[in-house]
Amino acid sequence: MSKRILISDIAKSLGVSVTTISFILNGKAKEKRISDALTNRVLEYVKKVGYKPNQLAQSLRTGQTKILGLLVEDISNLFFANIAKHIEESSYASGYHLLYCSMGNDTVKARELIQLFYDRQVDGFIITPTEGLEDVVALLLKNNVPVVLFDRYIPQVETNYVVSDNFNGSFRATKHLLENEDNRRIGFVSLYSDQTQMRDRMDGYMKALDQYQRQAYIKKIQIDEQEDIAMAQIFEFIEDNKLDAVLFATNYLAITGLKVNKKYGKLPAMVAFDDHTLFKLHEPAISVVSQRIETIAEELVKVLLRQIRNPQADVKHIVVPCDLKIRDSSTAKIK
Repeated sequence: MSKRILISDIAKSLGVSVTTISFILNGKAKEKRISDALTNRVLEYVKKVGYKPNQLAQSLRTGQTKILGLLVEDISNLFFANIAKHIEESSYASGYHLLYCSMGNDTVKARELIQLFYDRQVDGFIITPTEGLEDVVALLLKNNVPVVLFDRYIPQVETNYVVSDNFNGSFRATKHLLENEDNRRIGFVSLYSDQTQMRDRMDGYMKALDQYQRQAYIKKIQIDEQEDIAMAQIFEFIEDNKLDAVLFATNYLAITGLKVNKKYGKLPAMVAFDDHTLFKLHEPAISVVSQRIETIAEELVKVLLRQIRNPQADVKHIVVPCDLKIRDSSTAKIK
């Protein structure tokens, strides 16, 4: 590893004071009336020798670490993995690095991780809140820590959030299934969860059924249910209610549904909320409610950096539309 180059080394090589070099590197050349010629000379030399500022010294001086914290439900989930990738790219383009981890719907673990990131003095948080984090998020805000929630929000806490339009996404998917006259009995498979995105998806399903004056058929699965048990429950739900079609509230529930088809050889027409690579490869291809991942990521970083740069900025609530991608699975029963 080569020897670290210091500002004093640059000053000595160029015959310029350390203070002048510091002003130029911190973007204060105009303010301090330093000539363009000298500024350009310093910047060209800095680029030539590959000078990197001391991050610790910068953070002590500015009060910022240029690090953002991202805490998601499960980084192995394709939706969260893709979101994290785009958030990281957008953050890096804005001069920030990203630390991220999974909370696994574990409130105790989530609290520990948030405290860990707080102790590391990240400049702001992007969080998909598990249930029971109301007081933790409220405390971050009380301590003037910039926070933006995504995927779901906490109704009791007034803070920034960026979410998908889960209600209309679910409404359009259910309506699409109902428009097929063969689909008289439409089921909805969801989770035991009070999180806002799950409530909104169920409400969208119910709204469509009300418009068509059809009966609701709802099955909820425990978040941590064993796969074999979840498969049996979904199969019984479809069989007992003689369902013509099913809307799955998450992509991993839909994948469990496809495993039901493989094991029991029977699954009705279906739509999944959230796309997945597997859904395009499956025969027939699976219709989905697709979230606009890149837009969500860009808005999350934009809102968070806005709050970091202006702590008095108004709270932002952003709802991003979803896209209904119609494929073969919603027009015929799965064989």
